[in-house]
Amino acid sequence: MSGKANVKVTIHAEYLKELDEAAQRALVQTAEAVHTEVVQAQVMPFKEGHLQNDATFVDSSEAGSGHVDLVSSTPYARRLYYHPEYRFDKTENPNAGAGWFDDWAEGGANQNFAGETFAALFKREAGL
Repeated sequence: MSGKANVKVTIHAEYLKELDEAAQRALVQTAEAVHTEVVQAQVMPFKEGHLQNDATFVDSSEAGSGHVDLVSSTPYARRLYYHPEYRFDKTENPNAGAGWFDDWAEGGANQNFAGETFAALFKREAGL
């Protein structure tokens, strides 16, 4: 079958910009949702709540380039995260232990959470 087709493509930059902004908002909201999930799963070490409630936050300074970080900023966070041999107090958080983000990372029990959450939030933010 041979034939010619005439196709005209119009790119609306303003719509692409709106979609990009919606994706940035959804990305930040997704990171915040992961933080909420981690807190609700009660997997972070908890003595006074500083690490979980104040020192863990979403760094969205690079959201414009499609990158956000969920940061635990205390000096002891790294030590606790990478040392499962520590005896974690489970009084406040019964599931507390090392590697508290691992269940939400690739290979973890909740590995699909971020992708599915982003997809739903992007649809909402983009009005789709």
